Amino acid sequence: MSPITATTTDEEIHLTDPTGSAGAAPPRLAPRFAAALRDRDEAALEEVAGAHPVDTRDELVALLTIHDMWMAPLWTTDGIEEYQGHPAVAALKWRLERRFLARLESRQASAGPLPGADDAVAAMRRVAASDLVPPVYRWLAEEADRDELVAFLAIEGGPDAGFDDLVALVQVGIHDGPKVALARNYWDELGRGTLSEVHTVLHDRLVEATDMPRIPRDHLPVSALERIAIGGLLATNRRLQPEMLGALGLLEMQAGPRCRAVVQALDRLHAPAGALPFYEEHAQADPRHGKEWLDEVVAPLAAEHPGWGARMVTGARWRQQVNAAFFASARSFVDGIVHPSRNRN
Repeated sequence: MSPITATTTDEEIHLTDPTGSAGAAPPRLAPRFAAALRDRDEAALEEVAGAHPVDTRDELVALLTIHDMWMAPLWTTDGIEEYQGHPAVAALKWRLERRFLARLESRQASAGPLPGADDAVAAMRRVAASDLVPPVYRWLAEEADRDELVAFLAIEGGPDAGFDDLVALVQVGIHDGPKVALARNYWDELGRGTLSEVHTVLHDRLVEATDMPRIPRDHLPVSALERIAIGGLLATNRRLQPEMLGALGLLEMQAGPRCRAVVQALDRLHAPAGALPFYEEHAQADPRHGKEWLDEVVAPLAAEHPGWGARMVTGARWRQQVNAAFFASARSFVDGIVHPSRNRN
């Protein structure tokens, strides 16, 4: 399957530019920002630092470019990491992340308070159970054809894309038992020292076995962009370490049954052998990881640091709400890839 363009009806939130006026559509921020970085044009960077995104897609693509400076492999960044600490980049990052955080906080406020949130472990269990296996996974397991399954997996990116690096970052400054528990989790991500069992290697085998396409960011739905951006937001803002611990813990708690549904789909469709180990490993290991994360990371940190418990629950809720938006739109986006002429109205 080759690189693709999808026809989608993905919702976008148009943002207000307080300095704008009626007339021609304003230029999009993300391509202007990318061009300024590419051309090493500091004057253009200074200009972009005060510019406004025209909608959420524009905001998120620009923000993900910034996060690439912190987290993408250096051989993929074309040297833009040189501007990681540039004042214009810092100013733009600050403004774009404030917008993103405002949306996360607004969604949580709309959902209302979580009963019993003072017990972080119990509260996180309730968050995880509230949407444990979204309907799209049941559709994958029972109905989706091969092309639909592969298209979904291409936009999903695995249950925990980039998780190994995120775990490495979230443990900075943690000590004692929680640090050891996070280290064990990281060691499992790295195949317990066996290269062929490293999770990213297993995912590479899945991609090869299914001829999975790479979908450019510009073609992803906004809900998928948010799902990527929340990892960068949490990982590049040290003050959000408790929220990051909660968000990552939620991933571990929910991945097992979702991965079992994908394994069921792969088996039903007689997928090549190389497609199975990635999701089989997560289906087996992640329920244990989720329990260890709660018992050995969340519980002791909530006891040691007053206020962290509620913040870890907040991070879990942010991630759950971002995931929910993605899963709600995923099947429509898959149809746009596999059945571009189909009208789902």
